[in-house]
Amino acid sequence: MEAEGLDWLLVPLHQLVSWGAAAAMVFGGVVPYVPQYRDIRRTQNADGFSTYVCLVLLVANILRILFWFGRRFESPLLWQSAIMILTMLLMLKLCTEVRVANELNARRRSFADFDPHHFWQWSSFSDYVQCVLAFTGVAGYITYLSIDSALFVETLGFLAVLTEAMLGVPQLYRNHRHQSTEGMSIKMVLMWTSGDAFKTAYFLLKGAPLQFSVCGLLQVLVDLAILGQAYAFARHPQKPVPHAVHPAGTKAL
Repeated sequence: MEAEGLDWLLVPLHQLVSWGAAAAMVFGGVVPYVPQYRDIRRTQNADGFSTYVCLVLLVANILRILFWFGRRFESPLLWQSAIMILTMLLMLKLCTEVRVANELNARRRSFADFDPHHFWQWSSFSDYVQCVLAFTGVAGYITYLSIDSALFVETLGFLAVLTEAMLGVPQLYRNHRHQSTEGMSIKMVLMWTSGDAFKTAYFLLKGAPLQFSVCGLLQVLVDLAILGQAYAFARHPQKPVPHAVHPAGTKAL
């Protein structure tokens, strides 16, 4: 009787917690980019953020949305992908404007050049939009033709989450190459780590497709490796090189 009497409290409380977890999944993924976005606007310097991070997340979330058409999963994960795509486009727009303003004498490059040596290093935001639309169109058409193949659908889902799991790899490589984490937002990486840990737990508890859980764990490991680099390089900082010239195309997370 006592347990039944508490139902009036426990049922709405459970619903409230469920809604809160869903909201955290939808919007939590974009929160780590807020401090980075503000830093770029404040300093008018985008060298601390790699636009390849935007590329990874755009590809991953476009593929995830296409995967949804073949195998339905939790709606919050679908909305998360849509919001992440919009966020990455905003980051690309800001980074492109800042970089072009700081590279007055740099050669203008566009998506229409089809130059693989300068892929994703274009001078106009519209070129990135064209590339994203082209990729979405091609991937969407292939998915439409193969949607009845269970093997294709499962592979598509695996590629989506595996691509997202590789998000931190450009940062990891950049840190190793420069032997420094200068320009990287530690707050952003900490938010990555906590967000990925929460997301992986959400996948496990909600019974999401296995691909999501496995690649979520991989993301957490990459995040921890980046934090390890930050700790190691802070303890043994590199001596500054006088009159160092940074290549125009060099970008970091």
